[in-house]
Amino acid sequence: MIATRDDCLALDTRDSIAHLRDRFVLPAGINYLDGNSLGLLPKSVAPRLKQAIEHEWAQGLIRSWNDAGWYRAPQRVGAKIAKLIGAGAANVIVTDSTSVDLFKVLAAALRLHPGRSKILALNGDFPTDAYIAGGVARFSGARFVRVDANDLIAAIDDDVAIVSLTHVNYKSGLVHDLRALTQAAQAKGALIVWDLSHSTGIMPLSLEADGADFAVGCGYKYLNGGPGAPAYVFVAERHQEKFDHPLNGWLGHADPFAFAGDFAPAQGMDKLLTGTPPILSLLALDAALDAFDGVDMHTVRAKVESLTQTFVELAEERLLRHGFDLISPRAAKMRGGQVSLAHPEGYAIMQALIARGLIGDYRAPDIVRFGFAPLYTRHIDVFDAVAVIDDVMTARAWDTPQFKARKAVT
Repeated sequence: MIATRDDCLALDTRDSIAHLRDRFVLPAGINYLDGNSLGLLPKSVAPRLKQAIEHEWAQGLIRSWNDAGWYRAPQRVGAKIAKLIGAGAANVIVTDSTSVDLFKVLAAALRLHPGRSKILALNGDFPTDAYIAGGVARFSGARFVRVDANDLIAAIDDDVAIVSLTHVNYKSGLVHDLRALTQAAQAKGALIVWDLSHSTGIMPLSLEADGADFAVGCGYKYLNGGPGAPAYVFVAERHQEKFDHPLNGWLGHADPFAFAGDFAPAQGMDKLLTGTPPILSLLALDAALDAFDGVDMHTVRAKVESLTQTFVELAEERLLRHGFDLISPRAAKMRGGQVSLAHPEGYAIMQALIARGLIGDYRAPDIVRFGFAPLYTRHIDVFDAVAVIDDVMTARAWDTPQFKARKAVT
């Protein structure tokens, strides 16, 4: 049944996590549906950074590595994220970027499988994952192979060391079955690496119960850690002793302040550390994660499905007639936190929407994406967004040189 605005208001009234919206800074006049790219600013972040800058840095100076707890921040923040992904606190650490972390994990996973030399991935996953996998393959003498989703299981042969997958596709929002694919890869003797960048924070995850080997994910999308927030790594406990990555740095040493000439890896996840962490960004992510305090991820997932389903039904009623194609799955349980539509004039359309205060994003060659971050997005935001899109399309407001001029970031 197609929702009216009153229906959407009623859904918001019954929303048991509606109060979480108050934990975020909400710019006036903006309908923000781009949390799948960059999350809103949690109100907890600015005071934490003010404390870090004006007291811990300005007054504490280098003493704050000890006195303010900076030194153990990667482990402390990792423990917070571990709760969201179904992992033990000691099996997650925050360090570097998703790309760097993926390089470490893929290189180490290959070393754990010396008799195999192939990294297998899917066509259409996020490009940087493919770039990194290709780089690891060239670096190590392995082979990087991509296949279509329907061919994935059959392609896991005796030479596949690693299956590297994005849990939620960045373009379509399609959710893969993490447990089933993990078991399928391992049944054929391969290790599996998951990129959880588009799923952490919007759905319950159970990496350890599902038997995952490795995972990485970013901190700036649904975790709201800010632009360029550091990423996290999960390594199953059974792999940690033999886990050996090539980006050895001083903070990954067993005794960093001994300044030994030769590298001896730390125990556990500390060996994933490389250089000095970006403390201000790390503290921002630490504070941002407080927005999840007391939040049940099953409730979050139910809201995500409701938000995206409302958008899909309204889009089918009001937007497809304007030449849009729905490229996200029709079934709510198969979608992440976004709905994507394709249109030949997608770039200009998104620029026109942004000018009207509706912020989503564009992905080449023709996709407009709308992300529904359940901690702060409401059903009335969904209804109002569709109304704005309908109006922009009806008036052809996108059809101007201003909106067709490409900017550096889309």
